Parts: sequence; C-alpha cells; structure tokens
Amino acid sequence: MQSRLLLLGAPGGPAGPAARRVRLLLRQVARGRPAVRLLQAGAGADSGDTVSIGDVSYKLKTPKSPELVPQNYISDSLAQSVIHHLRWIMQKDILGQDIFLIGPPGPLRRSIAMQYLELTKREVEYIALSRDTTETDLKQRREIRAGTAFYIDQCAVRAAMEGRTLVLEGLEKAERNVLPVLNNLLENREMQLEDGRFLMSAERYDKLLQEHTKTELDSWKIVRVSENFRVIALGLPVPKYSGNPLDPPLRSRFQARDIYYLPFKDQLKLLYSVGPNISAEKISQLLSFATTLCSQESSTLGLPDFPLDSLPAAVQILDSFPRMSIKHAIHWLYPYTILLGHEGKMAVEDVLKRFELQDPASSELPKEILRVERLTGHGVSRALVTVQIADKEVTIKVPAGTKPLSQPCGSDCFIQTLSHRQLLAEMMQSHMVKDICLIGGKGCGKTVIAKNFADTLGYNIEPIMLYQDMTARDLLQQRYTLPNGDTAWRASPLITAALEGKLVLLDGIHRVNAGTLAVLQRLIHDRELSLYDGSRLLREDRYSRLKEELQLSDEQLQKRLIFPVHPSFRIIALAEPPVVGSSTQQWLGPEFLTMFFFHHMKPLVKSEELQVIKEMVPNIPQESLDKLLSFTHKLRDTQDPTAQSLAASLSTRQLLRISRRLSQYPNENLHSAVNKACLSRFLPSLARSALEKNLADAGIGIHKDNQEPELENYKCEVTSGSLRIGAVSAPVYNAHEKMKVPDVLFYDNIQHMIVMEDMLKDFLLGEHLLLVGNQGVGKNKIVDRFLHLLNRPREYIQLHRDTTVQTLTLQPSVKDGLIVYEDSPLVKAVKLGHILVVDEADKAPTNVTCILKTLVESGEMILADGRRIIANSANVNGRENIIVIHPDFRMIVLANRPGFPFLGNDFFGTLGDIFGCHAVDNPKPHSELEMLRQYGPDVPEPILQKLVAAFGELRNLADQGIINYPYSTREIVNIVKHLQKFPTEGLSTVVRNVFDFDSYNSDMRETLISTLHKYGIPIGAKPTSVQLAKELPLPEQSFMGYWTIGQSRNGTQKLLCPAETDQISVKGPAPINIQKYPIERHEERSLTFTEECASWKLPLDEINLICDIATSHENGENTLYAVACNPVSLYFMNMDGKNGYFVDLYDIFPRTASGVWHPFVTVAPLGNPLKGQVILHEQQSNVILLLDTTTQTLRRLALPSEEVTSKQTSWWNKETKESYNMCKEFSHKNWLVFYKEKGNNLTVLDVLEGRTHTISLPIYLKSVFLVAEDKWLLVEDKTNQKYLLTKTLRVDSEDSTTCQLYVLREEPPSTGFGVKQEAEFSTPHRVSSDQLSSENLSSAVGQKIASPNRMLSDENSYATIIVGFPDLMSPNEVYSWKRPSSLQKPRGTDIAFYGGKKRGTPKHSNCVTLLETNQVVRILPPGDVPLRDIYAKDVTPPQTAGYIEVTDLQSKKLRYIPIPSSESLSPYTTWLSSISDTDALLTEWGTGGVVTVDMGGRVRLWETGLEHLQRSLMEWKTMIGQEGVRDMQITVNRDSGEDVSSPKHGKEDPDNMPHVGGNMWAGGTGGRDTAGLGGKGGPYRLDVGHTVYQVSEVEKDAVPEEVKRAAREMGQRAFQQRLKEIQMSEYDAASYERFSGAVRRQVHSLRIILDNLQAKGKERQWLRHQAMGELDDAKIIDGLTGEKAIYKRRGDLEPQMGSPQQKPKRLRLVVDVSGSMYRFNGVDSRLERSLEAVCMVMEAFENYEEKFKYDITGHSGDGYNISLVPINKIPKDNKQRLEILKTMHAHAQFCMSGDHTLEGTEHAIKDIVKEEADEYFVIVLSDANLSRYGIHPTKFAQILTSNPQVNAFAIFIGSLGDQATRLQQTLPAGRSFVAMDTRDIPQILQQIFTSTMLSTV
Repeated sequence: MQSRLLLLGAPGGPAGPAARRVRLLLRQVARGRPAVRLLQAGAGADSGDTVSIGDVSYKLKTPKSPELVPQNYISDSLAQSVIHHLRWIMQKDILGQDIFLIGPPGPLRRSIAMQYLELTKREVEYIALSRDTTETDLKQRREIRAGTAFYIDQCAVRAAMEGRTLVLEGLEKAERNVLPVLNNLLENREMQLEDGRFLMSAERYDKLLQEHTKTELDSWKIVRVSENFRVIALGLPVPKYSGNPLDPPLRSRFQARDIYYLPFKDQLKLLYSVGPNISAEKISQLLSFATTLCSQESSTLGLPDFPLDSLPAAVQILDSFPRMSIKHAIHWLYPYTILLGHEGKMAVEDVLKRFELQDPASSELPKEILRVERLTGHGVSRALVTVQIADKEVTIKVPAGTKPLSQPCGSDCFIQTLSHRQLLAEMMQSHMVKDICLIGGKGCGKTVIAKNFADTLGYNIEPIMLYQDMTARDLLQQRYTLPNGDTAWRASPLITAALEGKLVLLDGIHRVNAGTLAVLQRLIHDRELSLYDGSRLLREDRYSRLKEELQLSDEQLQKRLIFPVHPSFRIIALAEPPVVGSSTQQWLGPEFLTMFFFHHMKPLVKSEELQVIKEMVPNIPQESLDKLLSFTHKLRDTQDPTAQSLAASLSTRQLLRISRRLSQYPNENLHSAVNKACLSRFLPSLARSALEKNLADAGIGIHKDNQEPELENYKCEVTSGSLRIGAVSAPVYNAHEKMKVPDVLFYDNIQHMIVMEDMLKDFLLGEHLLLVGNQGVGKNKIVDRFLHLLNRPREYIQLHRDTTVQTLTLQPSVKDGLIVYEDSPLVKAVKLGHILVVDEADKAPTNVTCILKTLVESGEMILADGRRIIANSANVNGRENIIVIHPDFRMIVLANRPGFPFLGNDFFGTLGDIFGCHAVDNPKPHSELEMLRQYGPDVPEPILQKLVAAFGELRNLADQGIINYPYSTREIVNIVKHLQKFPTEGLSTVVRNVFDFDSYNSDMRETLISTLHKYGIPIGAKPTSVQLAKELPLPEQSFMGYWTIGQSRNGTQKLLCPAETDQISVKGPAPINIQKYPIERHEERSLTFTEECASWKLPLDEINLICDIATSHENGENTLYAVACNPVSLYFMNMDGKNGYFVDLYDIFPRTASGVWHPFVTVAPLGNPLKGQVILHEQQSNVILLLDTTTQTLRRLALPSEEVTSKQTSWWNKETKESYNMCKEFSHKNWLVFYKEKGNNLTVLDVLEGRTHTISLPIYLKSVFLVAEDKWLLVEDKTNQKYLLTKTLRVDSEDSTTCQLYVLREEPPSTGFGVKQEAEFSTPHRVSSDQLSSENLSSAVGQKIASPNRMLSDENSYATIIVGFPDLMSPNEVYSWKRPSSLQKPRGTDIAFYGGKKRGTPKHSNCVTLLETNQVVRILPPGDVPLRDIYAKDVTPPQTAGYIEVTDLQSKKLRYIPIPSSESLSPYTTWLSSISDTDALLTEWGTGGVVTVDMGGRVRLWETGLEHLQRSLMEWKTMIGQEGVRDMQITVNRDSGEDVSSPKHGKEDPDNMPHVGGNMWAGGTGGRDTAGLGGKGGPYRLDVGHTVYQVSEVEKDAVPEEVKRAAREMGQRAFQQRLKEIQMSEYDAASYERFSGAVRRQVHSLRIILDNLQAKGKERQWLRHQAMGELDDAKIIDGLTGEKAIYKRRGDLEPQMGSPQQKPKRLRLVVDVSGSMYRFNGVDSRLERSLEAVCMVMEAFENYEEKFKYDITGHSGDGYNISLVPINKIPKDNKQRLEILKTMHAHAQFCMSGDHTLEGTEHAIKDIVKEEADEYFVIVLSDANLSRYGIHPTKFAQILTSNPQVNAFAIFIGSLGDQATRLQQTLPAGRSFVAMDTRDIPQILQQIFTSTMLSTV
C-alpha cells in the first residue's frame, strides 16, 4: 500500500527526479527473498524430492501420467504475493482440504492453481463449467463401442481414482442442480456411479482390505479413491458479478482464498520487465489509472472492472511504439466510450486527467500498414509488418497464416478509406499480442474488414455464426455415430481452426450467453483446452517442452490425446455495440473485457461513405447520392432515439443496396427507396412522422407522378422465353423440377404488379427478398405468382416458435442405430439452386433466424453433420464434406409486420438490412375492386364498392390504432366468394362471417357497425325495417281553362322590344385559395330503408347560413354547389367523391355596407366548355363573379352600367331597396338572364362570347321564367299579368335588335251565357324549362296525347300542366291539381323594423319539377302539411327542418317526407326567414331525386322517383338477404327406408291441434313417417296452417320485458353497492362517468395492448436437459447411448442469476392547470380534455404497477411542480380518481396567471431519472402560447431532448391561428403534437404509448 501512496504523490512534484526515486525504492522492496526452494535428495527427480515454500514443505511423488502435469506456468521470478498464495495452497493440500480460489475475473486464479500443480508435479483434470454442463460431464458418460453401451469415466471420477487434482473453473456458471452431485465426493470422498461401482475413501477401503481380499472388494464393485485426490475450484464472487450464488452445502465443503489482482508493486515490476522502452512514469500512471477503475468506488458508479490482466499485452504494444497515445491503448482494453453512459464516460475521463493520460501533443496514432513480408525459417509462420505511425515506420513481428500473403488492402471489392486503413493498422498492433474483438453497428463492414485483415496476413478464415441458444458443445465438439454405430466426437470448426492455425471469426458474440463463452476463456488466455472426449490442446511451447521431457514423438502424444494449438491461431470476434443502460443487452461485462482487445469500428464519415459507394457503384446519379448521404448522416448524428433507430436501418450495407438500384434504374424515386429501406409503412406513427419530416428537410420529396398507373402499362407477359413485368424484363428460368414450380390462382391487379415489378428489380440485382405485411394481404400469393412467372422451383419452409437452428438446416434421425441427417428445404435449395421461401419468419426466435445472415452475407454455413456450405467453388480444392451454393439459389422471406397485434419477433430489426425489403400492403381501392370483380363476376358492382370503401376505412382505423385488428384483403375475398356462390344471401349476413369475431367486444363492435353503416352495409337491419313515407291520395285534376297568346286588351298583337349588345368588361383574374376537406359521407340506409340515401356535413360555422344551392350534371358527375352568406363562401363537391372544397369570399363581400346588410348570393354552374366554372351573383349590389374552380381564379364581370340613381335613399327607408335577380335555367348552356325586380329591362349575359344583350321592356317585372331557350314567361309587377317574350335564337341574325312581347290571357272555361269570371292571377313558383315525355303526359292527364307542354306549380295547386304551351299559338289547355287551401303567405308578415314596415317574401320558393319521374317536389314548413293524415293520433310529430312534399302525377299520390332538423341554426332569424320559409333548400339531383341542404350545412340526398325507389329497395333487400325470415326445413333424401316404417297418412285430428313429432298424427311438424312439414320420411308435405316449429330470429330477439327489467335492476343494485363501498355519491359517479366515458375506448385498447405485452413477456422458453418432454434433437446420440436427460420442454425460464431485475418503465404526465385552461375551457373545453387525458392514464395503467410506474404533476402560475398523483399513492378506485380530477379543476380555477411549461418540463426530465427504471417518459400537456411569453421554440426543443434517456413529448392544445403548426415544425419530429381539436388528446396519448413504450417491452 505504501508504494501506492508514494506513487499518487509523484505526478504532483517535479516529475523526473521524484519518479526516479520511487523506482529505486521499489526496486529495493521488490528485490526480496526467493522463497521457493526445491530441495533435492539425489540427482534424479525420484520420489524423494521435497518442495518447501517458506516453512511449509511438501514431498513430491512421481506422476503416473506425466503428460497431464501442467508445463511452463511458473515464470522465472515469482511475485511475492503469488508465493504467499502458493504457500497457503500447500498448507491446505497437506491438510487434505479442497480449496476455492475466489477473485475478480481474469486468468490469474487459474494460473496460480496451475503454478502450484506444476511445482508439486501433480496431474490435472480440468473442466470449465458452463450452463450446459450436466452431471454426465462430471461423472460418467455412455459411449457405444461395437454396438454395446459402455460407461466412460469423466474428469471427476478419473481424478478421484487416479489421485489427480480436479480443477473446476466457473462454478457460478453451472446450473444449480448440477454441482451437488459432487457434495459427497468432496466431503467423504464417496460416490455412487451409474455403472454400479462405488467410490470409497482411502481409509475405509484400506480398513476393509484388512478383512477382505481385493478380489472380494472388486466383486462388490468398490473402488478406492486415491488419498492424493484434491479439488481446486475457481469462481467469481456472486453478487458482485453475475451468476448463480454458491449452494450453501457446497460452499461449506471448500476452504476459500481471495485472490485479488496482484499488488501494485508486483504489477509494476511485471510491466517494467515487459516494456523497457517506455518511461517508467508512463507505466506507473497507466497502472494507477487501471487500479483506480478496479476500486470499490468505481464499481458503485456502475463501471465494470478494468481488465488488469491485459495490461502487460498493452505495454508490449506500447513498447514497440513508444510514442503512441496511451489513451488510445486504454481504449482498446477498456472501450469506455461505447460501454458506458454519459456519467460513466465523464468519470473515466476525470481519472484520465488525474493521471495525466490525456493525449499530449507529441503522441501519435498509427496511420496505415505499409508492407507485409513473410518471415521464413523455424517452421513457424510469421510476418514482418511495417506500420506507419505519424511520419515514422515501425516494423513488428506478428503471427501469419499458412496461405501466401497478399498486399495490404489488396482485394478488389474492398475500398480503402482513411479510417479503415487506420483500423487495420491498429488491428495489426493488437494482433501482435492478443485476440481482437471488433465492435460496430449492423452493416458497417466488420466482416469485410476482418476478411481483408486475414488476406493481408495469409490467413484462412473460419467464420462461425453464433446464436443465442448455442451450447458449449456446439462451440467445441459434437457427437456423431461412426458407420459401425459407435458414438464418437466430431471437432467443431473452432477446434479444427485452432489445430490448423486459421483465423476464426466469431460473428455475433454479443448474442451468446456469457455462461457458454466461459468455455473459451482458457483457450483465449492460455491457448489450452480440454475437450469432451478427453483430448487436450496445449500451447505450442508447452507442447514442445512436454515432447522434450518425455522424449515422445507427435504420434505417441496424439495417442495420448494431446495436440498442439497452432501458433498462428487467432480469434476475431465481431459484435454489435452494447446498448447503454439496458438490462438485457449489456453483454460487454468484466469477464468479457479480459478476453480481447476491443476495436470500435465507427460508422463511416460522410466523405468516406461517399467514396465507398462511388467506387462500389460507379454510375450512380450524383445528386441523389448527395441527398441520400446527407439525410442519413443527419439521422445518425441526432440524439433522438427514434431517429437513431431509423438510422440503424440505413446502414452502409443498405445504402449500397439503394445505390445499386439507383444506378440500375436511375429514374427511381429516392423517397420510396428510403421508405422501403426503413419499412416506413409499418413504423409506429411517431417514427413515421419523424422520417417524413427529415426527408422533407433533406429535400427528398415524393414524385408528383405517383398516381396509379393504368393496367395497360402494367402487363406481365411471358414472350419468347423472357418475362416482362411493367418496365422490367427477365429471362424465364429453365427448371428441371417442374413440380416444384408453384402454380396459383392469381388475379392481376395494378398494385401487386407494382410490387412484383419492384421485386423483380431487386431479384435481378441479385438480392434476397424480404416481404413484410399484415396478414392476408397476399404475400404468399405474390411470391408464388412471381416464381410461377419466372418458372423457378421453390422450397418452402415455415417457421414457428419452436424452430431451432438444427431444424432449419438438418433433421437428424436414427436408422439401424446410426444417426442420419435429412436435408432440410434450406439445404436442398442451396444444393439445387431453388428459391427458398421462408414463411412466418417473425415467429421464430431471432437467434435462430440469425444463421440466415452468414448464408446470405458470406455464403458460408456449417451444418450439424459437419458438412459446410460455401459460396465460392474456388475454395473447395479437394476438401470433402463441402456443399457449394448453387448460383441460382435465392431466399425470399415473408414476415408479418413488427409490433402489435402480431407480437412476433422483430425479424426486420435484426436482419432487415441484409435483404431487399418490400412492404406489401392491402391493395388500393382501385386495385382491390379490380381483383374482387374477378373473384365475384356476378356480384353487383355497388356491393363491391361498398365493401372496398368500408374495409379501406377500417384499415385506416387500424393504422391509427383505434381498432387492433388490421382487416385484410383475404377477408374481403372470402366475403365475395360467398356472395358469388350464394347470390341470394344478403351482404349483411355474409360480412358477419368476418365481424362475428368482434361481436363480444362492445367498443370494437360499435366502431365496426358505425363504419359499415357509414358505407351503407346494412348489418343488423331486418328486411321488415322499411320506413317509406305514407302515401296520401291526390285530389282529382280540374280543367282550369285556357292560356291564349296574342290579343291584348287594346287589340295590338305584339309589342316589339329593342335590344342592344355590349361587350362585358372583365376585371381580374385574381387568384383565390380553394381549401380541400374530407367528406364524411354516411349512407343512411344502414338500419332502415327510407327515401334518404346519404348525407354529409359541410364545415359550416354556427352563425353561417346557406343561401343558395345548385347542381350541375356533366358527363356522369354530379357536382353540388352551395353558397353561404355570412360570411360569403362557396362549398362545392363531387357528390360521389371523397373530398369537398371550400372557397372563402369574405374579402370580396365585406360586411360593411350601410348598417345591416344581408348579402344574398345565388350560384349558377356553367357547362362545357366552361366546365368547373360558376357564376355567383349578389342580389342587392348586383355583383357578378365568375369563379373558375379548376384554375383557382376569380374574375368580376361588370354589366353595362345602368343609369346610377342620383337620389341616395336614406337608410331607414328600406322599401326602395333594389333587388336584382338571376335566371339560371340555362346556365349549363353558358347564358344567364338578369333583371331588377320592379325594373323594366332584361340583361342576357353570354359568358362564352363575353357579351350582354339588354332588352328594354314596356312593363315592370316581378319575375321571369325561362320556359324555353327562345321563349320566356314574364310576370308583371302589381298586376301579375303574364307575358310571353320570344326572341330570335341566334343573336347574330339581322333582326337581332328586337324581341317580341305577347300578352298571355288566362281564360277560365266558358260557363255559357258569356259571363267571364275575373280570376285572381297567381305567380308560378317554378315552371319547367322542358316538357314531359308523351307517356308521362298521357298518364298525368289521363288521356293519350302528344303535345308540347310545361309543368308548373304555384301556391294554389299541387301541380299544373299546360298542354301546348309555349310552342303552339292556339289556346293552351290548363289542367291543375288544386290544393284544398292555398299555401300560407310566408311568415314575413308585417314586422315593425326600425319604424319602417317591411314585408318580406322569402327569396326561395323551394320547388322543383322532375320531368322524368313526373313529379313536383317542394319543401313546405310544417304549417302547410296535413300532419294529422301522416301521423297517428297519439304520435307527436318530430322536430323537422321542413317536409318534402312529393306530388306524383304518375301514381296520383302525395307523400310527405320529414327532413330531420338541422344540428345547428344560425341566430339570425330574420335573415333566415328572408331566404326561405323552411330551414332547408332544395334542388334536383340527377333525374329521380332531390338534394336538400339545411341551414346547419347537412347535405342530404333523397330518392323520390318511384321506379328509382323500387330498384333501390330491391338492392337493399338482397343486401340484407332473406335469412331469418323464411322458415327453413331440413330435408334428407334417403335411399334406404330402414328406420322409416312404411309411410302413412296418419290419423286426422278432429280438433286440428298442432302436433310436433310422434309418428302418429297427420299434419304435424318435425315428425317422421307421417305427412307433415319439416319432418323426415313422411309421404308428402301436408300443411294444416300451423307454424313450422323453429325458434325464429324475432322470437329469439324478443326477450320478455320482465327479464330485461330484472337484469337492469340487478345492474343498478350492484352499482349502488359499489358506490357505497367507496363512499361515492351518485352525483359524483355521474360526474366521473363524464370523463371516464369519453376515454373508455382508448383505455380499452391500451389495456388490450398492455395485456398482450404482458403475455408476450411471459412466453415460456425451452428448458433443456429434462428427464421428460420432447426429444431434444441435439441429444439424439445421448439417447442412443441410454442417457435419461435428453428431453426438452417448455417452461418459465428462471431469470438468470444475477441478471438485473426487470425494472418498470417510468412515466410522468405533466399537466397544464394554469388559469388559461379554465378560461378557455368554454371555447374548446381544453381543461375537460386534459382531465380526460389524466383519467385515461389512471385507468389504463391500473393493475400494471409492476410494469409501469406513473405519477402526475401539474404546472401553472403558482409553480412548476404541483404534485397531483405522487408515485406511491396511485388512486385505487373511481372516488380517488375523481378527487384528483376535482383538485386539478379547482387549481385551474383559483391559481395565479402565468406559465411554467418550460420549467415544469425541465424539472420533470431532471427529476424522473433519479429513480432506476427501464425507460423514462415525460409527457407534457400545455396550452402554452410560447410566443406570448417570449419563449423561443428552440429553447423548448432543447429541453425536450436534453436527456437522451428520457423520451419527452409535448402536446399543445390548439392555439391561435397556425401558431401551433409553426411550433411543431421547429420542434423535433415525433416529439410534439398539436391537438387542434381537444378531442384528439386521448388519441394522441394512446399513440405515444403504443409507438414508444410498447415497442420495446
């Protein structure tokens, strides 16, 4: 200890002299007394020698088998501390006690034991224990010799009988039940053996021998245990290190000695001797550093011990390179940067500073290897390597392989970069002294570097792929049978490599269990190994010394099973970096650190990666490459764990793959390539949004041309031996095994074509493919079709959870006592060049599928029977047991997507980057429809469309995580197949075949039913639920007289009206913004059949009013236009489409005109060639706008100005308000007529020609009807006199300036006597602008007639037909159906309005004539409707927005259909009443129906035409099907009449009572032999009017009322009881229910996911070495020999001893309870939503406390850490939860104003890490208006990502304008959410949980 203190003082003073003094002192101390003396009695080493250590001496004996005595362990000068240990061992040896050397990991304990045994010349039996050691390895193992099973003694038994010393290493690794086997042997030296012998201690045996002869004892099978038998156990102290603690009975049998690291001075002395060229001061600093890291304090920090035993090796390197940086060397021994978290790194850096080991300026790093030359002579292959370090060249000697050397970096496919050269040079340095471990991420090129290294030194490589459940046997030796049936051991590749001097690549060393690797420790440290068959490998120098001493030849030694390890043998281990902070993946422990030198292979820097890719793929487009790399490096450099996980799937390997594709297909889209590589389709939503955001930032956009291509371009055809899919073609394979080529029913559709084209591209590039997708999307079909087209034979293998590595490669079985291996499909495919399809790859444990990596990557694989698969036939050169991979071999792997609900293993995560990945998705609607048409050619198209739409929506819900099951194409196809075969079955019953799985999950069921109903799939409807309106009779028609044209009162026939033509002046165009919004279209005929077909809602504000609607019908598209007037805006949408559009015209019609201005805008859509353009006309200001919806522009058309009235009316004098009207009957012909009410001219606007024609009239107008293009009906103001204006059709003819005006006379039928009744003229509401067809006219008037006609309607009649009008000049007959009372005058009666009287008529009469269906349809207010006739007496009529009155002249019926009242009504009632007297507007829809839009903005489509309704009703009924309505019968047609007595009529029952069964009465039901219904075997059916017995659906549904009531009461009572238990009042329960009910669905789905995860965590594992269960393939031979423990079974795996307890995940919810939450709650109920969110967290995590620990804090103006739910007081029931919600509410109400979002977040992130947990989450809910408090978002972003251990998320509650979204762009992707609609908050929380927490459980 003295020396230690001295040293620590040294660096402080003047360095040189002090250090020199120290060294002198130390030399004095170390010079010491040589303590080991060998006293020789004679010259030869016979039995008389003694060894004494200090005062203890031991008499030597001559060993029986000298080859078992350890050699060359004792060094020349032993350290004093070692001598003390040896003396202690000698004492115990003399006492005959067994000893246990305990101490930190490293070879020291073993070497002390071996030194002692060498000193005392004892033979050694060595066994390294691992978790696979069983008692047979210790006692006796059976082997078969010449067909008989023999017992072969194992190490413990051999040692006991021969008196050797048994060295047991690694006691903590063995499983608990193994070592007690030795208890009795250790204590009493007794043991019962399997073969019946009994080992007995020497004293007892000798006593017996005095009384009995030896032959007697032999016949009793008693064997003497030698008195020289000793046991030396070597172990680590557990708990400090991981492993199984010692069994107390076992522990008590040993004497322990702590063998700590060598004391400081001894170490120092050793290091000085190794490194004479290095300054002593440097060495002592290095050692002090190392010792500090081994101290108690450092282990409490969680730092693993520094591997002190590797120091000499490091000093040796430094000795050759004296100026190399020491810190660099420390990195190799102790790679703390990848091993430790942030705190650990800081601690290590501090110690480095303390001992001045930070790099000084003079230190250097190696640059590259310059040359390699072979050293000849001595029969040992070595090489001289010259390494350039800084500007010097240093040459070192290193071991070399047996092949000729290649020049450094000589191989062609290896591109040198600076960092790789440096890495290779450093590996050379390490190679000089020790084995190497390369650590680097997936796909960064570890294997390539290792291969290049091997080539440089002429090594043969032996790749060994390690997997998780690999056993020690798999590593060293496996059993097999010889041809004669004997069992033998076959050396594993590792052993053959050691004997032949190869370079072993242990790939994936991080996967293997640490207990298994323990077997390799001795091989790595000492180059010695004891194998199962008793053979031993010795280090070369020990072997040669043995040879000399014993004077034996190699053959003789081999007979004694002793072999030398080749001096060139080296190991390079490849591993992925340990995951810092994770309990499971921290593989790099203290034991492991002692075994290797570690080199970290960092991912390439951008410039180097660029260089590599450009040299590997010369012709890659430069621009794409730059974008790709900058994007990747940006992802790699972030701290954000989501981004890092994305970067993992963009390894160098994956980038090379993308580059190869881009160079081959340069016009490919980079965006889709990256998405494919990351499989973004199946990422959690957070990660996906992060990816999208990063892609957008990198400028990698989606191509615009990604519309679905047409099928024409996507043909797949096979022509003249080549296959073409889309744009890619490939030769068709010529297959030998035709029967293995799949042939499958496949219907081509676009999307699958695109996937197959994509697959073909990768296939041609030589990639193996991975297809990932949900279930049922057609992965197998696509692959089979793909192979069928390519004509490739396939081998198929399906994985499952019990798949092992053995079953993947070979199937062992026993034939005639010999073990034979059957090739698995994998091996067959490799041999024959078939395609291997691996299905369900995610079901197998990832450690199994890992072996596919070596096969795909390096093309090498070792099979269990010793054969090996290799890729390159050049390497065969006469080696046997080689399978060369056929050049045509490929693998196609299918897997479900990772994550919930499949919960498979993440195949993509572990192996994704070695395959070309393809995400297979459900086909897009278009493709899916196309496919379904082929499956169900006879299924009606609408049904297919409904199915596709509904399933599309369900899949979206599944992607959002609202439902758990992703419905796939497979399900639809099954539905369609059913409908195709049984066309009469209703759709609603068939879809239940899929959805009945969910019928017991009420939330899910609601979602499903509402979705299906939305698309009109009437699930749950009954055929009887048809609710059409009641039909009332129409009154008889009456003949009303004639309309005559011509004679005016003063005799003039016609008046000429002049017209003048002007050009329109156009202002504009101005761009406008058209916003798109999705339409939530609801099919209304889901549960009942009514006139209403569908409805959806316009996104209207509460105060807005709809003032006009219009439809345009152009080439099959119905477009609806609706104008709202407060503010003025236009909504339009294709009525079959998914999206609506919205234009805000507020700027054009500002709300400023004098005081109260109620704008009223009408809309007229134009037709071709101006399709998509609309005219908007404001009636008071006469503004005319032309809006082009396709180019998004707006123009204003100015009519030639009328003379401006000079007199400006005063604002209260409202009567003079002018109103201009627009007539739009012919707007589809692109012309309109405008007139001013009470004005005297008409303006015709021709939009196409851009002209107006103004016609001056001699009368003042009230209204104008365009009854034909050239004939218009005018109504004069005040008198209501009608006129007919005819104009010449073509305006360009000569007579263009005049029009003729005729007076229309309405003459009643003459009553005789010449008396004329003066009739009151009425104004028509609507006149049709075309005529009824002659059939319709005939059936309406009731006589066969063909003539021009018009239909009109006014307030006195339901409908009026004028026959002959307007084309015939003769008097026209008028037929009318009169109303019993004329319609009420509109409600705008005298309203006192600012003193002025205002009499308003509503602007809209809401009347439509449907000529094709012979109907007049109008909307009436309830006052005009005969409610008594429609509703029964006791029914109160519902609240409606009005009634649709359908006057049907075909069937002479009236129908009244109620329109449901609108969801919201504008408060402007007077304005409303000036628009229409009902709350809805009406226009025609197609030919047989109407559209209504109510004031709340709900659009409804109604079918009114009778034929249309009948057709729809038929379709609806077939969709529902007849099941459950018809009573069914089972008829069995029997041939044999055995059990039926001869049929008879049976007795007639005189009372005709119903009979069921009984074989007696006639007319029964369900019997046999007698006549009746539904029975069997009766002679004929006889129906006497009874119902056939069968419980009908209706009866099943009709549960009696009292049962229902009882159930209800029972529920009530239980509820009351529960409330009483938790002392909660009913009122409280109701208020809690308000929050809880709102999030019930989210809570439910979260809990489902949590349950599943819990179940997944509890999945059972294979337990091996069992005495019962299933036969373990690996132990078949042991079974042959008759061993018992050869079975494996599933069981719950005990957690590995010493492995850390599973810590829970920690969640903290930080809620905003500031005043603003309370203040704005009224606006968007944000406070309620956050209460709901809190409620959701509390309910969802109830009972999962051991997995998730949560607490909830609040922040407000009062502070930033208000504890709401402390971590230890989780609320247990609703009452406590409600208390918390109340507290939050109250706090928000009464707290100070202010905002502490940032402080709250920061504190939460800092505070949460104080407690140990598996993962940390902080979720912040805030309505922070950051800019208002002057906080910059980057500051917030910084806080969110301040600690990479904590996943922090922020949810902002919708703020003003686009602030929130702007904020989201500045914050890191996937970390912040904006809930514009507060209802999304629970949804967002659910998203966060599912995509982060649960992804890693």
